Amino acid sequence: MRVIIVGCGKVGELLTAYIAKEGHDVLVIDNDSQLIEDIVNEHDVMGIAGNGANAAVLTEAGVDKTDLIIAVTASDELNILCCMIARKLGARHAIARVRNPEYGEQINSMRQDFGISMVVNPEFEAAHEILRIIQFPAALKMDTFAKGRVDMVEIRLDEGHPLCGKQLSELGGIYKVRILVCAVSRGDEVIIPKGDFVLAAGDLLHITASHTELIAFFKELGIEEKRIRSVMIIGGGKIAFFLAKMLETVGIGVKIIELDKTRAQQLSELLPKAMIINGDGTDSDILIEEGIDQVDASVSLTGIDEENIITSMFAGTRKVDKVITKINRLNMMKMLTSIGLECIVSPKNITANNILRYLRGLENTQDSGIQTLYKIVDGKAEALEFIAGESFDMLSIPIRDMKLKKNILLACIIRRGRIIYPHGSDTIELGDSVIVVAKSEEALLDLDDILM
Repeated sequence: MRVIIVGCGKVGELLTAYIAKEGHDVLVIDNDSQLIEDIVNEHDVMGIAGNGANAAVLTEAGVDKTDLIIAVTASDELNILCCMIARKLGARHAIARVRNPEYGEQINSMRQDFGISMVVNPEFEAAHEILRIIQFPAALKMDTFAKGRVDMVEIRLDEGHPLCGKQLSELGGIYKVRILVCAVSRGDEVIIPKGDFVLAAGDLLHITASHTELIAFFKELGIEEKRIRSVMIIGGGKIAFFLAKMLETVGIGVKIIELDKTRAQQLSELLPKAMIINGDGTDSDILIEEGIDQVDASVSLTGIDEENIITSMFAGTRKVDKVITKINRLNMMKMLTSIGLECIVSPKNITANNILRYLRGLENTQDSGIQTLYKIVDGKAEALEFIAGESFDMLSIPIRDMKLKKNILLACIIRRGRIIYPHGSDTIELGDSVIVVAKSEEALLDLDDILM
């Protein structure tokens, strides 16, 4: 497919890398000619230096022959305008990044009146991911499938963890719960494990189960699920605003520390239930004075990665139960885990996942397309949800008779609200939600792609 990406900042570059790697023809547009040159050389794509909302620039880029244009500049208005013009000039589909909360209620009209296929808000999605982590604090990360019926959590096995030395096939008998370990990261290796796989200290596990079963599993492990009742947010940007609104609705107390006085005043008006402090969140004295020792969770959301890392490290020294860190530079992940910061949220990565799901949906001409897509294990594997349509070749065929590709795992099947952990005699039926875990190089488009 032919894809134009307008805006070559952090999100634009990550999208370029992901989409080009999947074999699509990518052209990037940005006003910064040096940035264009760097991305063209790095990712072997085409590039044009210019204004992505200029009809002449879009025409030069061949927008009339483009399947998808993605506008992710720093300006919401420019992104919307770019998509509108591109659609008028013949682009089949358009995605705009729109971050301002004031535009939230107009998203439907943007789709209908402006021809924008999809609107993405990285800050809102990041806040929603943080909320999921806060509501299930035993996990480093939590994703959901099948409209919340199935969760996927990420946990790390420290030395002495009760799962160390256990074979996966033993877990159901030992702990009397229905869970599935569907991916393991061990060092630099990503493993789609079988029943004879033995867990070891240092492993990063991705586990799928219903929410109820996960809670029961952690109780069996002796890990108490302490409910988070109070959260300190450091940095009062868009994510902090969205997160505070979400936390208020579930009855969790919020305190935001924001350096800019004007922004602090705005937040106090927008969030009457939250406590807003005008101060420097990187100042340890202020954090102590404002009660970091008494809160259940700390969330570092400033615009500077280094500040978020420092404040999270300090929260860790104060024994805060849950410490969450927002970062933009994904190449810092390994360093952060080595210093004990493992609960990481990246808005640009969340945005890239959503856009990739949409792009693969465009490629898929079948009726068994992707409903949900998450990049896991630092992007080395994917967890995907498909709906089994009439075009799926193996409906009602026992799984043992299917020839699945290597490094593919059928994590679970959801049928009329019932979760099935598939065995050889189970089948996939019309309308089932099917959750699949695969290494990223597979780039699955529809359910038939799991077959050899």
